[in-house]
Amino acid sequence: MKSVTIYTSALCPYCWQAMKLLKNKNISFKEINVGMNAKLRQEMIQRSGGGTSVPQIFISEQHIGGCDEIVALEQAGKLDAMLAG
Repeated sequence: MKSVTIYTSALCPYCWQAMKLLKNKNISFKEINVGMNAKLRQEMIQRSGGGTSVPQIFISEQHIGGCDEIVALEQAGKLDAMLAG
């Protein structure tokens, strides 16, 4: 199983939704809270190619996007294959 990293902030309902989807699938992930940390937020922006909103989700080093994108991958039946890779 590939690693999953999700950049979040504490009060973001989209972050909660994305993490809930991963938890419901028993997928472990590394959460990086960028809420009050400018250095981590800059890392997220650079790593995502300019994404400033949270969540920003990565499978291994591949940028997936945010909550809408991971939900769309799941609904299309493509998320499991990406994780198994």
